Amino acid sequence: MTADARLVLASASPRRRELLARLGVPFEVVVSGVDESSTVATDAPGLTAELAERKARAVAALRPDRIILGSDTVIDLDGRVLGKPESPDHALAMLRDLRGRTHRVVTAVFVLDPATDTSHAGVATTMVTMRDVSDAELTAYIATGEPMDAAGAYTIQGGAAAFVIGVEGDLDTVIGLPTALVRTLLAATTDHRH
Repeated sequence: MTADARLVLASASPRRRELLARLGVPFEVVVSGVDESSTVATDAPGLTAELAERKARAVAALRPDRIILGSDTVIDLDGRVLGKPESPDHALAMLRDLRGRTHRVVTAVFVLDPATDTSHAGVATTMVTMRDVSDAELTAYIATGEPMDAAGAYTIQGGAAAFVIGVEGDLDTVIGLPTALVRTLLAATTDHRH
């Protein structure tokens, strides 16, 4: 990516910042401020794709000369979408539903170049299996505050790593930014600038 094609990450997530930094691409962070509660889509791939695009387009209005990357992650448990918990009790209910079962983690990425009005998008999915975690372990984990800003009320690279017994797919998708997909979408988008 050339110096004039600086990237903007439209996300407040420190996990996404860390993953994007690993790609060695210079970027700045601009939080979109998009209201995630007002969505049209109801299935996990559609919902994440819609929110990733809305985040990118909101930030594009502020940085029209930059390439914008929006992303969103949710949990799909048998067709039921789990986003971020609204309270510690909500987090406990989510984690109780997830324990002892396998669920899908769905992360969408939307890359937009406002200068050429081109965009590229994709959705990545990873299957995660949790062991049958006790209520005491869940309560102790929730008390750390870590689950409150994460889809499904857990971060696989944090304290909930001890709950996970199986991952089928890309771990970066679960953390919040599928870097292989990001690399592909950025390459496709920057090709349009030349």
